[in-house]
Amino acid sequence: MTSSSCLEAGHSTTPNDPSEATFSGTILLQVNGKAREVRAALDTPLLHVLRNDLELNGPKFGCGLGECAACTIILDGWPARSCVIPINGCMGRNILTLEGLGSRDQPDPIQRAFIAEEAAQCGYCLNGMIMTTKALLGRNAHPSEQEAAEALKYNLCRCGAHVEILRAVMRAASETARSE
Repeated sequence: MTSSSCLEAGHSTTPNDPSEATFSGTILLQVNGKAREVRAALDTPLLHVLRNDLELNGPKFGCGLGECAACTIILDGWPARSCVIPINGCMGRNILTLEGLGSRDQPDPIQRAFIAEEAAQCGYCLNGMIMTTKALLGRNAHPSEQEAAEALKYNLCRCGAHVEILRAVMRAASETARSE
């Protein structure tokens, strides 16, 4: 498995070295374009650091196994499941969370598209859907509907809003293409 596919599957590419895992100290992370210092054990899941230490609540705790994608962040341009990636796998890498995309007053084009298409019911999956879409459009600005569906296939939506979500992805791609 390549590093890219490991990240897309939500698996860390950092070897599990028990001697490193027990170390606790100050870790420097690059989150949403800013250097952030946290004090934690190296094997602490990134999701816990983001939510508990940095108060970034976009990524959600869903399954804790990297299966549902509610905790998706973008790590060096690739969607990654933050619940299964230890922070020692993130040092020196760029982490982007939902909070780094846009604001309430100036949402990212993807966020605007999800709003316009009413692509949510309960909203719990939205973080993962939006972050996966952001990574997809970063790699492929003009995906086909099939490519978009393929990119989102591991993101679970228990409410069944998949049709609206896919429309939002295609709207975001179209609007991004128009602004180029």
